[in-house]
Amino acid sequence: MGSEATALDALKTEIPLEDDGDLVLTSEIASGRAVGLVLVDIVNGFCTVGAGNLAPVEPNKQIATMVEEAAKLAKVFCDRNWPVYAFLDTHYPDKPEHPYPPHCIIGSGEEKLVPALQWLENDPNATIRCKNCIDGYLGSMEKDGSNTFADWVKRNEIKVVLVVGICTDICVLDFVCSILSARNIGQVPPLEDVVVYSRGCATYDLPIRVSRNIEGALAHPQELLHHIGLYMAKGRGAKVVHRVSLGSSEDA
Repeated sequence: MGSEATALDALKTEIPLEDDGDLVLTSEIASGRAVGLVLVDIVNGFCTVGAGNLAPVEPNKQIATMVEEAAKLAKVFCDRNWPVYAFLDTHYPDKPEHPYPPHCIIGSGEEKLVPALQWLENDPNATIRCKNCIDGYLGSMEKDGSNTFADWVKRNEIKVVLVVGICTDICVLDFVCSILSARNIGQVPPLEDVVVYSRGCATYDLPIRVSRNIEGALAHPQELLHHIGLYMAKGRGAKVVHRVSLGSSEDA
């Protein structure tokens, strides 16, 4: 733990992550910039202790905080009829996702939203999208070439997308990078900004002392990769914020 903390401090010195300020939801709405909330893979198979091969083996503070923040935001958005789009990582047993072990197999329960968010499945304000790949933008493609995420953005006239979920450096990062590229070439109008909420994101923890005993596994120190994921998202053009509020100093 000491070596990881030292490495994290050194990393933050070399690649500091500057805050882009608060995201004040009511200010965005009042200025005519509709905000849409995207939840990435906040499912049992990644977040609920002991739920599967890629779930935490013990309670994890970063993941628990992410779930709590995502649930609060989802409630705020749905109470105000602001648009919500939720990705559910979902796989068939005969279609593995290399290099990862079997996870979120359809019918296993791993692919379901965590208990704190299960109510979203019946909320008319939420669009639920099962995806069978890491990148949610690719996972939103239909056979006819349309894209359900792009359609959601256009239908709701969304100019700001607020992203939360897991894993910061994998599914969240891939999705963020893809929609930024799509925005740059005019594929997701009228999208202008992509905002990543740092406390609303998390990644998994696989210390090197554990990965050494798993054939083919790569070490994945949680705090280091969380920081790198946020840094990479910012480098690609996303805004990274550490606080989301409704205005008047009220946290969302």
